[in-house]
Amino acid sequence: MHKLLSHKFLILLVITCCFSAHSQVLRKRTTLLMGGRFDISIVAKDSLTAEQNTNEVIAEITRIENLISDWKPDSQVSQVNQNAGIKPIKVDREVFELAQRALKLSEITNGGFDVSFAAMDRIWKFDGSMTEMPSAEAIKKSVEKVGYKNIILDSVQSTIFLKLKGMKIGFGALGEGYATDKCRTMMIAKGIEAGIVNGSGDMSTWGKQPNGQPWKIGITNPFKPEKLLAVVPLNQGAVTTSGSYEKFVIFNGKRYSHIINPATGYPATGLCSVTVFGPNAETANGLSTSMMVLGQTEGLLLLQKFPDYSCVMITDNGKVIKSKNFSIKKFKAKL
Repeated sequence: MHKLLSHKFLILLVITCCFSAHSQVLRKRTTLLMGGRFDISIVAKDSLTAEQNTNEVIAEITRIENLISDWKPDSQVSQVNQNAGIKPIKVDREVFELAQRALKLSEITNGGFDVSFAAMDRIWKFDGSMTEMPSAEAIKKSVEKVGYKNIILDSVQSTIFLKLKGMKIGFGALGEGYATDKCRTMMIAKGIEAGIVNGSGDMSTWGKQPNGQPWKIGITNPFKPEKLLAVVPLNQGAVTTSGSYEKFVIFNGKRYSHIINPATGYPATGLCSVTVFGPNAETANGLSTSMMVLGQTEGLLLLQKFPDYSCVMITDNGKVIKSKNFSIKKFKAKL
């Protein structure tokens, strides 16, 4: 999937027990899907059941990828993009409702998050080749085709229309979280009592480890990626981390991250990591993405509109900031 803005370079580590108890076994599998790494952990009554359900999770993620990946030319999202400025495209209700939620987040953040970011020109380079900042004119031009207000959704016809030729939508910043949430719901409905689906750092969890303990989630330290910032317990819920510590440039002493503000074309500054906890990974990822762009003050104001979600922010100068409703006890961040 297109990931100009999904930026999930902080991989959340899952610390699990590797033994069975209470007549349950834990099986883990890692695979590549949706352009990134998925780690799937399933707790079941036996190994065969765990493996079969892991296969079903992979099949479900693949199904979603084939619907919403904007780099697959035959996906419904690609068809919408190919017909930008031409005609509305009818999509499955599932895709339409995902677009609705993405558009709502675009509106709430006033374009700090924008589902049409996929049309952004990639003028910023974070591979070491940039020697000077792009001109103000080039930056302005890079976001000419970006603008959620030019997306027309028809709920009756279940169509999506992009008004301008060259516009594109992309779910890179939401798609993996959406997929992990869908898989969790599917597994719970099948009677699978516990597991984790982790899509490149968008993590949906349910139940407990075979020994009865909560899942323990390790959050990467953005200043020392080989170490953990903290380890937190998580039962049924979701956690996502958005971060910029691996890709950035420095001009005139100021650090510019690879996370681009789609409203301005300029890189986000001020925060190097945002971890969001809440009921589902799709919303958590949308919030962590948006908060990286909006910055500390506006980001925390945004989070207040979502009382079921809490966060931990790390600023560029190493300050740890927790939202007022952050409730994980004994949380100690080690930078």
